[in-house]
Amino acid sequence: MKIETDAAAAGFEAAKLTRIGEHLRQYYVDPGKIAGCQVLVSRHGIPAYFESFGLMDRERAKPVQHDTLFRIYSMSKPITSVALMMLWEEGRFQLTDPVHRFIPSWRDQQIWQEGDGDQLVTRRPSVWPTMQHILSHCAGLTYGGLLPGLESPVDSLYQSQGIARGDGETLMEFADKLGRVPLLYEPGQKWCYSLATDVCGALVEIISGQSFESFLQERIFQPLGMTDTGFRVSDEQLDRFAACYVRSADKQLLLEDDPETSHYRHKRNFFSGGGGLVSTTADYAAFCDMLRQGGQFNGYQLLGRRTLELMTANHLKGGQSLAQMALGAFSETTNQGVGFGLGFASTLDEVDSCTVGAGDFYWGGRASTLFWVDPREDLSVIFMTQLIPSASFNFRGQLKSMVYGALK
Repeated sequence: MKIETDAAAAGFEAAKLTRIGEHLRQYYVDPGKIAGCQVLVSRHGIPAYFESFGLMDRERAKPVQHDTLFRIYSMSKPITSVALMMLWEEGRFQLTDPVHRFIPSWRDQQIWQEGDGDQLVTRRPSVWPTMQHILSHCAGLTYGGLLPGLESPVDSLYQSQGIARGDGETLMEFADKLGRVPLLYEPGQKWCYSLATDVCGALVEIISGQSFESFLQERIFQPLGMTDTGFRVSDEQLDRFAACYVRSADKQLLLEDDPETSHYRHKRNFFSGGGGLVSTTADYAAFCDMLRQGGQFNGYQLLGRRTLELMTANHLKGGQSLAQMALGAFSETTNQGVGFGLGFASTLDEVDSCTVGAGDFYWGGRASTLFWVDPREDLSVIFMTQLIPSASFNFRGQLKSMVYGALK
């Protein structure tokens, strides 16, 4: 069933919200820069705008539907972070606990100082990576050379040690290998977008005694009614699964992952908390609505209000921004005027960030999906498309201008 909207009841000027569709059609869908997309704007729990544009599968001429399934990639990270913090609420760990309390190989970690290969020089860390560090991407990990803008001898070691998020190993094996590779920097001193959230998924397994997949289903997806969210696309879901595209160097839109042959169609044994989920806009809206309501959804308290406030606060050292702390040129956010908490980025300063929304929290995904929640305006926005890389266009900035400009 399509989401029904009422812009006026949500406090928006309906005519101004229609600019969203006009903009996306004129500048992205009609010129073929993206195959299609979907947008949901909600305020006070009332959907104000929900529209679909273009095609979910260009090769089969299938339009985007209200229940299309999208690869959300790194929008899996906030879900994983919430899962781990649910265990924190049970007293199962403290944020100051070293990760090696749960993953013993992390007790022997070193920090890279200089050199590479046989000439690599390392030292013992002054502080061990903690649970706070791993949740906030400040633990000293990298993405193993998978992201542009950060190439180091440490990344080469990830590759030589076979550290990959593939179905050839389990979450436990993956996390154990990471403990045997040097950290890039002293924990807590820098921020680096990394494989840390996949480690969070492994920690959920270790601490809960459940598989990560079953924990998410039992503790998050079922209570929130997220029936279409998971690590695999079933036969029954296939007709709703979007194709994924990549923007080539010559600005052409090329098929990157065909729905019918996608690895999401197969049974998996590596459940990536950092980027492995597929979802629908309606499902992710339930997750955002829980966040907007301080951890509550339909009378169910998934997460404590104060826990969520802690998660969305800025955890970067000394209250600094990503512009001051980040290593590497890539993340799912701009760095100026932006902080980072336990699984979420947040706008610290509207002037520095050159955007509206101070106090919001958000993230995005590899295929250009994005969301944000703004507690001050009681607002959430979700944008779904399937275009790699996510840095191709500034969808977030453009949507923010139109959404906030339509507020009464």
